[in-house]
Amino acid sequence: MKQGLVMESYYKEVVGIIDDIHVNEKERILTVAKVIAEHVKKDKLVYIWGPGGHSNLAAMEIFFRAGGLMHVNAILNTETMLSGGALKSMQVERLPGYGKIIINDYGIGEGDLIIVVNAYGINSATIDAALEAKAKGATVIGISSHEHANNSPANHVARHPSKLNLHDIVDYTIDCKVKVGDAVIKLPDFEQKIGALSTFANAYVLNCVVIEAINMLVDEGIKPPVWMSGNAEGGDAWNNQFISRFKNEIRGL
Repeated sequence: MKQGLVMESYYKEVVGIIDDIHVNEKERILTVAKVIAEHVKKDKLVYIWGPGGHSNLAAMEIFFRAGGLMHVNAILNTETMLSGGALKSMQVERLPGYGKIIINDYGIGEGDLIIVVNAYGINSATIDAALEAKAKGATVIGISSHEHANNSPANHVARHPSKLNLHDIVDYTIDCKVKVGDAVIKLPDFEQKIGALSTFANAYVLNCVVIEAINMLVDEGIKPPVWMSGNAEGGDAWNNQFISRFKNEIRGL
């Protein structure tokens, strides 16, 4: 393929998946934003976990983020992060029971709210986290690709033993529209597709949810605490107004 055309193809794919989410998941995004806004009105934390590899980026995307809610409490579990070893991360995300351990370690239970993000929506840590959180009385929001989960074979090695899909077991779901395999560009005479989209898709969904939730609160005359970039003039002074309020509640701060 001519140089530069691959970039053009990828650009169209990125814009295409964002547009698909924007048009077809808008109502779900607004519904989830309302759930989060109501939770923040009670001054309660919003947990988020991306069990496995690059899904952890989704949790980090809206945590301690300029323009983002300070109530977001990201579960930054090192065992499922690539920085702790990519192959180990994949093994841990496939380990039955691990997601249950994480939910209990964070004390998530009755009246809590957690977002579970995994583009594929099938692995053991993802399913166990959602099931355990629900069993403990928490409200669970799932962000995953319905297409990817529905087209993953029941006997796939990455699947939870129950063969369940994340979008079938949560209270609220948003479809991030990722295609099977994530990568989308096919080169001539090259076996593997290249150019993954899941990070773009998850980031767009999550940022839309957060900014719509903030807008809903502001419309009600409520000013939720929002992070300002520490690299912008006045950022530290702004954030320091709220640090003591959250420091002992959010493990990752």
